Amino acid sequence: METFGERLHAAVAERGPLCVGIDPHAALLSRWGLPDDISGLERFARTVVEALADRVAVLKPQSAFFERFGSRGVAVLESTIRQSKEAGALVLLDVKRGDIGSTMAAYADAYLNPDSTLCADAITVSPYLGVGSLRPAFESATAHGGGVFVLALTSNPEGPAVQHAVGPGGKTVAQTVIDEISQLNAGAETLGSFGLVVGATIGETGHDLSAVNGPLLAPGLGAQGGTPDDLRAVFGEALHNVLPSYSREVLAAGPEIADLRAAAERVLDGCRSALG
Repeated sequence: METFGERLHAAVAERGPLCVGIDPHAALLSRWGLPDDISGLERFARTVVEALADRVAVLKPQSAFFERFGSRGVAVLESTIRQSKEAGALVLLDVKRGDIGSTMAAYADAYLNPDSTLCADAITVSPYLGVGSLRPAFESATAHGGGVFVLALTSNPEGPAVQHAVGPGGKTVAQTVIDEISQLNAGAETLGSFGLVVGATIGETGHDLSAVNGPLLAPGLGAQGGTPDDLRAVFGEALHNVLPSYSREVLAAGPEIADLRAAAERVLDGCRSALG
C-alpha cells in the first residue's frame, strides 16, 4: 500500500508544490454572486473542483464552511471530496480535530477510514490534549495509507502564548510537538506521512524543523499577508518539504474557471521559484 507521504511526493513532483483551500465563507460566496445557502455552496465547491482538481497537487476543503449548512452541507463536502479524488487531487480535509480515547478514534474513522463517505487523504488535527491523544488518528492513517497534519506554529496572534510556552525540559510546546512528529516519521523513505502546520507569516522563531522528514503545510500566503519569499525565513533547512497553501488569493479570482486556473498557476510559479 502506497503511503500518503509517497502519494504527496509524487503529486508535488507531477503538479507542483501547491495546496489550494476550498473555503466557501459567506463573503466569498457573495463576491462570486452566489447566495449564502446550500445552492451557493454546491455551485462554489463544484466550480473549484472543476477548475483545479485535475491540476493542483492538493485541495483543502475547510469542513466548517460546509458544516454550517447542516446535513446538506456535509453531503456537499462528501461530494467535493469524492470528485476531487476522482480528478486526481489529494484531499486534505481541514477539520482540526483533537480529543481523547474513543472520541478521537471516532474522528479517525470518520475522516481516515475508506469505509466513510468523508474519508480524505489526510486531515488536520490539534495536539493540545497532548500529541499522544492523537494516536488513533496516527494508527488509522498508517493502516489506510492516510496522512495527519498537526498544528505546531500557527500565525494567529493568540498562538504564541501557548506554542512558545516553555516546559520543564526547556523545550517550547511547539518544539515538543515538532519532535514527536519527527519521531513518527523516522526512517520513512521519500517523505513521511505525518506533517505539521506552520504559518507562513510567523518569521524566524528559533524552532528546529530540520528533522521532521514529513510535509510542512504553510498556510497564510496571499491574502493573509505571506509571500513565497517568507518561506525561507520560516523553514530554513526544511524548505524542501514545504507545501504552500493558498485560499482567498486563488478563490477570489472566481467564479470563472479560466480565472481560477490562471490564479493558481500564478501563485504556483511563485512557489516553485521560492522553493527551488
